[in-house]
Amino acid sequence: MNLYEQPSPAETAAVDAAITSRHSMRAFLPTEVPRDVIEEILRVAARAPSGTNTQPWQVHVLTGAAKQRFSARIQAAFDDPAELATHQEEYAYYPREWAAPYIDRRRKVGWDLYGLLGIGKTDKARMHDQHGRNYQFFDAPVGLVFSIDRVMQQGSWLDYGMFLQNIMIAARARGLHTCPQAAFTQFHRLIADELRLRPEQMLVCGMALGYADPAAVENSLVTERAPVAEFTRFLAD
Repeated sequence: MNLYEQPSPAETAAVDAAITSRHSMRAFLPTEVPRDVIEEILRVAARAPSGTNTQPWQVHVLTGAAKQRFSARIQAAFDDPAELATHQEEYAYYPREWAAPYIDRRRKVGWDLYGLLGIGKTDKARMHDQHGRNYQFFDAPVGLVFSIDRVMQQGSWLDYGMFLQNIMIAARARGLHTCPQAAFTQFHRLIADELRLRPEQMLVCGMALGYADPAAVENSLVTERAPVAEFTRFLAD
């Protein structure tokens, strides 16, 4: 499409479909994603805007044995209560004190997922196991880990979110799915060691990338979105 032309209805529909068909998948097929496809997705995603073109994103792509080693190390820490207690997030992803409507949405998506999987509210062992699947990237063949230089401030994290969204949309345009994962942030020290991050680099999050398993019941979960009127004010006069 020419930069200054109006998009055709088909082009508009394709973009909308890539956005609206994106949702977090929690079960993937073992089908390999070729390196050139991963590179193409990242090349497209890098067109994300950033303040004064700082481009603060850093991507670590894990596949094969490297991903297995990475996952095994995090999983071992997660499954050991004594070890788990020594790890905590480096930054607060969620609010320290929850309030409506955010806590209600959080609870709903959690119980909707557990309901699909048949996990009861008192079944702590299965909850633990399901959460632990994060550290296997939900069996996706590609694990992405993102870092940022510590010198960058809040505005660069806003830029980073647009880059992450671009990855997810570019993946959908190629028939792939993703699951963005803040669950890794608790293990930032292990990850920094495993990936040999420099001291000035800070973990942002992880992301699973691959072909979603259509037979997995958890992939049928599509979270609700508030209507436009609930979060928008139009000011004209």
